[in-house]
Amino acid sequence: MFDGLTAETLARMQFAFTVSFHIIFPAFSIGLASYLAVLNAQWLRTRDETYYTLFEYWKKIFAVAFGMGVVSGIVMSYQFGTNWSVFSDKTGPVLGPLMAYEVLSAFFLEAGFLGIMLFGRARVGDRLHMFATAMVAFGTLMSATWILSVNSWMQTPAGYSINEVGQFVPEDWWQIVFNPSFPYRLVHMVLAAFLTTALVVGGVGALHLLRDKTDVAARRMFSMAMWMPIVVAPLQIFAGDMHGLNTLEHQPAKVMAMEGHYDSHPEGAPLILFGLPNAETKTIDYAIEIPKLSSLILKHDLNAPLAGLDTIPDEDEPPVAILFWSFRVMVGLGFAMAGLGLWSLWGRLRGQLYDSRWLHRASIAMGPMGFVAVLAGWITTEVGRQPFTVYGLLRTSDSLAPVSAPAVAASLTAFVIVYFFIFGAGTFYILRMMNKAPATRNLGLRDGPVRAAGITPAQQVDPDITDDPTPQGN
Repeated sequence: MFDGLTAETLARMQFAFTVSFHIIFPAFSIGLASYLAVLNAQWLRTRDETYYTLFEYWKKIFAVAFGMGVVSGIVMSYQFGTNWSVFSDKTGPVLGPLMAYEVLSAFFLEAGFLGIMLFGRARVGDRLHMFATAMVAFGTLMSATWILSVNSWMQTPAGYSINEVGQFVPEDWWQIVFNPSFPYRLVHMVLAAFLTTALVVGGVGALHLLRDKTDVAARRMFSMAMWMPIVVAPLQIFAGDMHGLNTLEHQPAKVMAMEGHYDSHPEGAPLILFGLPNAETKTIDYAIEIPKLSSLILKHDLNAPLAGLDTIPDEDEPPVAILFWSFRVMVGLGFAMAGLGLWSLWGRLRGQLYDSRWLHRASIAMGPMGFVAVLAGWITTEVGRQPFTVYGLLRTSDSLAPVSAPAVAASLTAFVIVYFFIFGAGTFYILRMMNKAPATRNLGLRDGPVRAAGITPAQQVDPDITDDPTPQGN
């Protein structure tokens, strides 16, 4: 199946495959953790049972998604030592501590408080339970912060020097952590996570509204979710524009490929809406374009000159076709999210938010589109850095471990089979839970921890018994 492919290509395919599976779970759990914190705070403030019902509903879904994200992330880290050991050796003095900070300051935080959030309300009281829920949400955001700092440094390296054996060594940790692209990348990713979660919550709410438009919990979750595209989608479009300007400054070849600009435009560059990138002729065939609009967007001047890929050596060009289309998928879905938000606002103002079946169907269709947009954005980011792992300094071909193509092909095949079986089953289970109404008791899960090993017999738990739905707390 992988005959004729080099070890480098196979190793890149393997990492792309595993990271694509992994990224969808943190993108969901980051937003969902914050949503749970809001639900819990609202319940404590109002004692409205609808908020409590929604919290209990989504916390179980969060637990499964969180576990799948942890497992898929661990697998990725091993590849740094197997397929990319040269990269690990050269960048380890810089990236190793950042990864350790992520584990120590973020993952331990969220994992440490997760059990209290899931099982501890009746045991620790409402106030400490709320604190634990907030810490889980804060931990997910901290994890994103450190991981994006690592990735951003690979895109825009700063604060380093290179020692006598070719390793990147830290000189200024402030510049390393807060490298030039980090703030833009962090804001863009966190907003994407919030939108992704809002679309899922909105899609689930819409599904249950189609079945029963009087379902109070479904109405509440749908209403809360639909506020997010109204507010966050325009912010994301603005943040994306700022991120693009930063990318133009530090990674111009990436922007040239995203825009499809094979040639330089000294008197204003067109915005190519669609077309077919032709790598042989270095043109965009059948291009549909708007004259000079790209210069207006990127330089805020219709006649501003924009350099093209003709100014970049061929060996330093990123793959244009992949970037061209992934960027358009991401942007197109961003505007679709904004459109869904405006549609829901129109329905809200007309008093038809819970009655518009076409709005509900559109929300269900848009439910998974946040994940598609996140994947398209990561493809744009990572493929646009090629042919480098550390932009402009360390080539991907020089980062590979001394592995053989058949060995990488065998492990890639194993990953594909195991991932589709395990994570396919996990995703199917999450969808089954989402298919149940919010008021469903336990969603088929036990509502407390069960002893997995040891000589002490496990406590017998009646699956129909849960914590008191109206605990008094502190």
